[in-house]
Amino acid sequence: MKDQHIINMGKIVFSLCCLLGNICLFGYLFTKNGDFAIYGFILLVFATFLNLLIIIILFIYSVLYETRSEACVKAIGILMLNIPIAVIYALIGLNLN
Repeated sequence: MKDQHIINMGKIVFSLCCLLGNICLFGYLFTKNGDFAIYGFILLVFATFLNLLIIIILFIYSVLYETRSEACVKAIGILMLNIPIAVIYALIGLNLN
């Protein structure tokens, strides 16, 4: 896998999780439909496992192919940007009534 493909994979997964989180959060804020909150929680659990799985795979790949380790670390860093965003969204969701 080329370095740019590795980094793009991290960007795509980050963007997808962030976009779906935005849809759930703002869908609930604008409509007050509880389904958005439920799907947001399900997304939080699913995206956590997905991101962790991809981070583990990238870590193993970087150990096996040391020439690609810099790209893997960049992709892992991009994926880890989801953590503070997810925490903020979870706090917002938990504090809304």
